[in-house]
Amino acid sequence: MSALHPKVAEVTERIHQRSEETRRDYLERIRAAARRGPRRIHMACSNLAHAWAGTEGEDRSQLRGGTTNVGIVSAYNDMLSAHQPFMTFPGEIKLAVRQEGGVAQFAGGVPAMCDGVTQGETGMELSLFSRDVIAMSTAIALSHDVFDAGICLGVCDKIVPGLFIGALSFGHLPFVFMPAGPMPSGLPNKEKQRVRQLYAEGKVSRADLMAAEEASYHSPGTCTFFGTANSNQMFMELMGLHLPGASFENPGSPLRKALTAAGARRAVSLARIEGSGVGEMIDERSIVNAVVGLLATGGSTNHTIHLIAMAAAAGVSLEWEDLDDLSAVVPLLARVYPNGNGDVNAFHQAGGLAFLISQLLAGGLVHEDVQTVAEGEGLEPYTRPVSLVDNRLTWTEPRLESADDAMLRPISNPFQSTGGLRLLHGNLGRSVIKTSAIPASKQGPIEAPALIFDSQSSFEAAFKEGRLDRDLVAVVRFQGPRANGMPELHKLMSPLGVLQDRGYRVALVTDGRLSGASGKVPAAIHVTPEAATGGPLARLRDGDLLRVDAERGLLEALVEANEFERRPPAIADDAANAYGLGRELFAGFRAIATRADRGARSFGVPPGSV
Repeated sequence: MSALHPKVAEVTERIHQRSEETRRDYLERIRAAARRGPRRIHMACSNLAHAWAGTEGEDRSQLRGGTTNVGIVSAYNDMLSAHQPFMTFPGEIKLAVRQEGGVAQFAGGVPAMCDGVTQGETGMELSLFSRDVIAMSTAIALSHDVFDAGICLGVCDKIVPGLFIGALSFGHLPFVFMPAGPMPSGLPNKEKQRVRQLYAEGKVSRADLMAAEEASYHSPGTCTFFGTANSNQMFMELMGLHLPGASFENPGSPLRKALTAAGARRAVSLARIEGSGVGEMIDERSIVNAVVGLLATGGSTNHTIHLIAMAAAAGVSLEWEDLDDLSAVVPLLARVYPNGNGDVNAFHQAGGLAFLISQLLAGGLVHEDVQTVAEGEGLEPYTRPVSLVDNRLTWTEPRLESADDAMLRPISNPFQSTGGLRLLHGNLGRSVIKTSAIPASKQGPIEAPALIFDSQSSFEAAFKEGRLDRDLVAVVRFQGPRANGMPELHKLMSPLGVLQDRGYRVALVTDGRLSGASGKVPAAIHVTPEAATGGPLARLRDGDLLRVDAERGLLEALVEANEFERRPPAIADDAANAYGLGRELFAGFRAIATRADRGARSFGVPPGSV
């Protein structure tokens, strides 16, 4: 392993110093909980009888005798392909835990919604805050305080961050996170995108589009593009909360089943090791490793929000400037769709995370001296590919070469020298932009007149009416966490891609979200302060000249300063997002959500700080 890169060391130390007070308070709380131990030690007989009334036979007698008890928290449902495989996991986990001399109980389920189903639909306005609901649901599942360790089953966009945040509120307990794995490859992603654009132009039928989508999303397992779900799996492995090699093995394979059983046994072992709580394990070094992994793989921009909220749950203060500074020194080592042609299955076959982590260690870009759930010291076990030999898990020597340098490269020959994520700032506020999927010739700077929209649907209508055939910066505002829950606006990308392919210079500016599937158009996203709180986007008018400059980190309205300040801000139609599909139940979340650059979170929010 090389010496730690000076910039990585500098950013880590900066985070450490900034977090000193909050991290100390967090550790004091979880260490006090660890000293108390699980409450069942002190419970009355009636409470204990309730806790194991649903168990039978040996499990009940083992619990009565005080054996290790592992709580399972699952995001299983059978309408989400990524979570459908979890149906069989509790039984497999319980059997493996028994073999290790413990008992596992299904502690509770958490909701899991699919952004793929809700894209462009009203339900997407519940999506971001479902993360905090999942965190609270995890806490409720564990609140009986009878467990010595936890296992979290989850994959997709808000689910893993929510489980992670919830687990950290029980940070005195060790946790193992288990994915279900990606579905086998279907229709190539580039072909899927081609059909989407043709449909947006009216050149193919809805039946053609439906056939392409069904050929892409065709079986149980995670969607195979490198969006938020697969970015989750990547950085959970970088943070050491998966067993090495667990992220991208397909569902139902013998290796997947063996990894599940091994993870269950490891949870029991960790419960018997003092100081193995997840809150002790996850610190500023783990968080920096996750950020570096995100940058090196061109992962989802959603994590410019989620990682900040996740870090805060551990008392660690992560900021956009940290991501920006790290992006300047972390090279892009992977091109997985939408950054490249191949999907996560091809990435895994090329060497996957084991090769990536070995290269990041070789470049001194990640911290090796971290705690993980793996046996062995530090991050080194995660450089070893895993296989099944004579029905036994075997971790082999690290690979020295990528099997496909069009998808995965060594640190000596990266795709580009930076991570492709930039912080933008200017008189329109602060924003992030992902450039790793954008052709160099299209990255800008873009200077063009603004066209203002207050909803995704109004933009789509303008496109269909032919009103957007020009150079433009589309501004889609009132899409932030305080306005309508900050939905993803992925359906904007196909029309904007069409306009770009027609030769127009186009960009997007929004206080809404986009994902790892952000696409090939320059997009200044997560703009903060958001329009609903009087942010500068609310003072823009059609025709204002805007500048989106990723190279110089600028997001500006080229409007005379005094005139811009005098303009009265536009007002959102609050009633449009207040009711329907349960949105009224989330009014409290919208009212207290922090800004996007503070994690758009509802927990740990001091009064007056939103």
